[in-house]
Amino acid sequence: MAISLRKARTIIRKTLEKGREMELKPLSVVVLDAGGHVIAFEREDGAAPGRFAIAHGKAYGSVMLGMAGTAQMQRAEGQAYFMAAVNGVYGGQVIPVPGGVLLRDRKGAVIGAVGVTGDTSDNDAQAALKGIETAGLIGEI
Repeated sequence: MAISLRKARTIIRKTLEKGREMELKPLSVVVLDAGGHVIAFEREDGAAPGRFAIAHGKAYGSVMLGMAGTAQMQRAEGQAYFMAAVNGVYGGQVIPVPGGVLLRDRKGAVIGAVGVTGDTSDNDAQAALKGIETAGLIGEI
């Protein structure tokens, strides 16, 4: 199953709505397909211009490792050398923290990832889950 542009836009729209509901700082949201390619991205007014790279790094690490941001952070804390090596392999593009949410279909297959940044990493992840659920997909934080 591929993530359509329509679903990606729904994820982004609902993630941003949840962020406003939670009174979070301005968010940036990216949706990647299973190959790590960008389907869609939006940055709210007031979000720092460098937020694309952070959102992308959170999502990219999730999809390329098949491991959500929370699990990546635990791995980085327990085996820093491994995550440093992984980051070297991927050209420094991996940001192993919550806010990188793995997307799975109903059968459990990885179909992409969402990266959210702008507030605390845990809040970023919670906002993403709302967008993902609204699109009828399963998010793993």
